[in-house]
Parts: sequence; structure tokens; C-alpha cells
Amino acid sequence: MTDTMKPKTLCAIALAAAAFVGASSSHAAEWSDTSVGYRYGTKFAEPYNPNDIQKNILNFTHASGYKYGSNFVNVDFLMSDSKENSAHEIYVVYRHTLDLGKVTGKSFAFGPVKGLGLTAGFDVNTKSGDNYESKKRMLVLGPTLFVDVPGFLSVSLLLLEESNKPRTLTTGRYTYDTHPMLNLAWGIPVGKTLFSFEGYMNYIASKGKNEFGGPTSPETNIDATLWYDVGTATGLGKNSVRLGVGYQYWRNKFGNPHNVVGSEAKTPMLRADFHF
Repeated sequence: MTDTMKPKTLCAIALAAAAFVGASSSHAAEWSDTSVGYRYGTKFAEPYNPNDIQKNILNFTHASGYKYGSNFVNVDFLMSDSKENSAHEIYVVYRHTLDLGKVTGKSFAFGPVKGLGLTAGFDVNTKSGDNYESKKRMLVLGPTLFVDVPGFLSVSLLLLEESNKPRTLTTGRYTYDTHPMLNLAWGIPVGKTLFSFEGYMNYIASKGKNEFGGPTSPETNIDATLWYDVGTATGLGKNSVRLGVGYQYWRNKFGNPHNVVGSEAKTPMLRADFHF
């Protein structure tokens, strides 16, 4: 990927990646869910930028399960307003979780935990238009606990191997110290209503020195949404169309210390998604 990629090129890459991964992960699937979505907020924050940033975000999401585990892929296409030089970003997340109970035929249940998995995957991004122009590459690996709740709740402890090559870095890619992340992901119905509460929480330990020799700090990223099932309410089909109100809290964004302007985001969002 080059530093001069145009937004249309980025969009084409995102759509191709989503189609490829979604098609391959759904092979021999026992269940699958694919959606396209949109979210909007006016108070996004970026490190070293003192402004509240407006962003329109389109996303493609695919989740599927097969005999021995599950796949998850999400592709975000983020479009900022002039407060971030109308920057464009593509961020891709892929996770595969192997269900160790299904693989071995043994039960790993204890207390509120109903099963144990092994999760591996990657994050990849490319961004153009801002001063940093991130090109993140990250591998993840670690155990996952499946908690017995209505809907789902998973708790993962993942080891991260992350590198980046921003525009301002004149040498090769910079690799941070290997560091852990505690991840929670959930999707829980609100009683017998048409509402559900979904989201994730990442607590990421410090990753050592940054590419310019400065310190990094532990970061907390909480992204939660209260969804309403419009599809059921209108007879279009359960969860086929959903509207939601979301909120993201991100402290020490990308590991930047809290005294860095723009390192803390408190972002209300409006959301919609369409499942097929």
C-alpha cells in the first residue's frame, strides 16, 4: 500500500477484503450473520489534535460458526471532517476462535464459564490525510472463556504483536514491545423486549517506547450500543434492521499518555445496521 492512496482505492480494497474473508469463513458454516452498518458522531478524538472531530463510518461485519469454532471479521471505513483534514481510514479486524471443547470432546465448564477457546487473528489499517497516516499491523493470540449468559459474553486474554510505519517514520516498520490485552465482547438481550445491549471492552497494557522514543500508557477502549430491533417491530424479520444509540470511551488512545491532547475520547454515536 502506498502513502498516496485515494479514498476510492481504499474503499475498493475494503470491499474486496470483506467479500473474500466473508466468503471463505462461511464455508461449511453451521450459522452465519452478515451485516452492513453506519455510525455517526461529532465528538471523536485523535491524539495531538485539539478538535472534536465529526466522523461518518461505514462497516461490513461477518460472523459465522462451524463444527469446531467461529470466525469474525469487521471492516470499518472511517471518513473524518475538515477538523482532521478530511482523513480516510480503513480498519480491518479478523478473529478465529477454536472451541477446545468441540475439538477435544471434553467439557471445560466451571462456575459461570461454559467453555474454553483459543483465539487468533489480526488487525490491519491504513489511513491517509492526517499528519500520522497509520499503517498498523497486529497479530493476536490467547485463550477465551465463554460465559453462560443470555446471548453471549466472551472474555479473552490476548498477547499482541504490533508494528506501525507512519508517514513521519523515515526508517522501516517500528515494532512495539509484545504486550497483553484483556478483551470482553458481549451481546445480551434486554429481557423480552426488542432491545439488546452489545459492545466490547479492551484494556491494553503499555507497549513500551513509541516509535519516537517516548513513553506509552495502558489504554482502555469501551464501545457499547443499545440496539432496537426495527425488523421485528415492522414485520421485516428479526434483527434484519436495527437502530441504536452508542457511546465510546477511549482513554490513552493508541497508548498515548493522558497528558497528550486528544488522547481521550468520549463519543456519543447514532447507529444503524442491516442484516442479510
